Amino acid sequence: MRFPAPDSLGPTVCVGEILVEIVATTPGAGFLEAQPLVGPFASGAPAIFISQCGRLGGSAALVGCVGADDFGQLNLARLASDGVDTGTIRVDPDYPTGSAFVRYRPDGQRDFVFNLATSAAARFGWDDATDALLARAGHLHVMGTALAMASAWEVIDRALPLVKARGGSVSFDPNLRKELLHDPEILPRFSRMVAQCDLLLPSGDELRMAAGTDNDETALTTLFELGVAEIALKQGAAGATVCVAGSEPVHAPAFRVQELDPTGAGDCFGGAYVTCRRLGMEIAEALTYACAAGARNVTVRGPMEGAGTRAELDAFIAATERRK
Repeated sequence: MRFPAPDSLGPTVCVGEILVEIVATTPGAGFLEAQPLVGPFASGAPAIFISQCGRLGGSAALVGCVGADDFGQLNLARLASDGVDTGTIRVDPDYPTGSAFVRYRPDGQRDFVFNLATSAAARFGWDDATDALLARAGHLHVMGTALAMASAWEVIDRALPLVKARGGSVSFDPNLRKELLHDPEILPRFSRMVAQCDLLLPSGDELRMAAGTDNDETALTTLFELGVAEIALKQGAAGATVCVAGSEPVHAPAFRVQELDPTGAGDCFGGAYVTCRRLGMEIAEALTYACAAGARNVTVRGPMEGAGTRAELDAFIAATERRK
């Protein structure tokens, strides 16, 4: 299968953690003293990605779990309002919705206090609803965070051949955090995802890591030989570039914005790019929307509060200067 499978084949499905994010409004290190906070905001990398898919008009669904609490209801309501099918999101009666407290340091780095391990975030698995959803899925998107979640990986591992068998496509955003690399299960799963994805969405050194080389050009050749059809490289302030074997790279410059909250920018980029391509856009147009989605999201506090609809992104593109 060459990327992408059309939206008409079935929904884009993402699997993984759903949580709320509560953000400190003062810069600094950690949470060792009382300070003002804002939130809760709906969050979780898979939720941000799929929210952007739904807001752009793509068929979208999420497999995950929330608690039977206000935070869970907040997430379910937000996803449903964005057009996401929430029928495969389990509500756990015993565990609370996952949470993340976030504080930005003056240099832009972040400190987190997570409650995921003892939350509802990973308390899901393959059930009848998931089976029915994957039987009609047209695309599977995998976030790097799922590689460390046994429940998510079990669903993904079973879903991959089903989606591929019906002519669906697969995308993978490595999003590899340094702390994940200590788990011996991560790298084998990472390698398997690279070898099975049609679209790779790396940033930074993830391109070279995916290919096992220290040279970008060699990395592209290696990944195309593995079977990756399209590579959308996120380059931050330098914009983004899409590479396809045998074709000239397509580059899109970044938009000039005042960054307020960078969390979720890459997830919105991915959600927009996958959706636009599945809806039939050519690479250049889809890449412009993806860059706009990521840029617009950082201008609003909250990890998915800036995720745009088609009309909102059109207005943003028309009104926002781009870097040279």
